[in-house]
Amino acid sequence: MVFGINKIFKSSVKHLPAITAIITVLPLPVEAVTFLVTERAALGGNDEVNWGSLGKVFNPRVPDFSVFLPNSFSITSQDGLSLDVNIPPSNNPRVTPPFIFQTLPSPGIRSNFAPGDFILFGGIDPTGFIPLPPGTPDPGTKGNGSPLTINFAQPVFGAGTQIAVDTSQLKIETFISAFDNADNLLGSFSIPNISSLALDNSAAFLGIRSDTANISRLVFSSSNEEFGLAINQVSIFAVPEPTYTLAILAFGISGAVLKLRQRT
Repeated sequence: MVFGINKIFKSSVKHLPAITAIITVLPLPVEAVTFLVTERAALGGNDEVNWGSLGKVFNPRVPDFSVFLPNSFSITSQDGLSLDVNIPPSNNPRVTPPFIFQTLPSPGIRSNFAPGDFILFGGIDPTGFIPLPPGTPDPGTKGNGSPLTINFAQPVFGAGTQIAVDTSQLKIETFISAFDNADNLLGSFSIPNISSLALDNSAAFLGIRSDTANISRLVFSSSNEEFGLAINQVSIFAVPEPTYTLAILAFGISGAVLKLRQRT
């Protein structure tokens, strides 16, 4: 009996490096932690969704209503991740469906995003959506500020975007909430947000990061839903390819250890 125990002990010591490698590659599960990110660079994104890729850009100078978007639509990121987007219709019957516009140097469409950005916009009362010359006060036009939801086909570590509300007359609170694939709330945060027509890239960045790839849905919203909600490109921290390589390596090592144990 003693001989058998010693043999098992020696075998365990012999294969300790392989066992340690498995533990290192496959750490024990811990409770996920989510946190707010207010700078795009800090998100560490490795993928992106640019709304211009849909090929439907609204030009208010030459209106083409065929480029309006449905309230629910799908889009694919630069690296092939599928996303479903949903913006509930406004309670105001005068407000348009969602659409994409591009910020341009003056006298184009002005906002406080960067020049050239493609903006996803919830919708607006078209009587007030007119390109304004520099120095013109914000008319405070009503629009669709309903919560904007993004569903990821595969969970991600994090995502975020610059966000603005179509009024510079009020101080607005903007919100972001993250959910997992079982619809459990992972985290919810808010920041004060002031919009303008400065075209200076000052729109606030609002994102969420997790230490686990468990974010399946993000919801953006504001404290004043009667004004249109707008976001620019969405930065995504998706699951990097090396993760799959490490997982395959771990299974290979575990298989080798099992075979060694069987021989022993």
